[in-house]
Amino acid sequence: MNPFWEKFWYVFSWLTQGTSYLNARAYAILHRMHHAYSDTEKDPHTPQFFKEVFTMMMHTRDVYNGVLRGTIQIEEKFDKNFPVYPVVDKIADSWFSRLGFAALYTLFYIQFATSPWMFLLLPVHFLIAPIQGAVVNWAGHKYGYRNFPGEKDHSKNTLIIDFLMLGELFQNNHHHAGARPNFAAKWWEIDPVYPFIKLFDAIGMIKLIPIKSTGK
Repeated sequence: MNPFWEKFWYVFSWLTQGTSYLNARAYAILHRMHHAYSDTEKDPHTPQFFKEVFTMMMHTRDVYNGVLRGTIQIEEKFDKNFPVYPVVDKIADSWFSRLGFAALYTLFYIQFATSPWMFLLLPVHFLIAPIQGAVVNWAGHKYGYRNFPGEKDHSKNTLIIDFLMLGELFQNNHHHAGARPNFAAKWWEIDPVYPFIKLFDAIGMIKLIPIKSTGK
């Protein structure tokens, strides 16, 4: 991305994540660790060592906070090549920002909810980012099928609910070729985000960089 669009999407991520904003640097480092050590004890979010998803979420939170606060030693290969905007992060990661978004969500429900049970969805909105991450990493490494059984982890494609995750649950495909922007691999699989990536590339918002084949 050029500098304008990089800053635009960085701020846009804060505005859309709201209460559950995730620091881009910490998120990038955790994702790289996840790929390098997938489904091993060094993986920050694998379901293989936990009996249920909530314990896995708490472990992921602890690793995330450790990266964010500098209490966990990070391998140098993971800690580079990502945008950092300290002012945005300071505002977005503040309680003022999180509580402000929580108030806006609550006011929206008060205005538009048509039944009291709908307010039970508020916690989902408050925690949507970690919930989405938990669904992807729990389901995507436990349930589904494998196009590439040669991968040494437990990644799977959870096709039934993949469309709700906008392609992210093609986990076996993604772990097989992590740099590939299209998470679909078979003719009958559809990554609903990939057409937008191609569109953004066509209009110059981003630039797709061809990668050399790795034999995968």
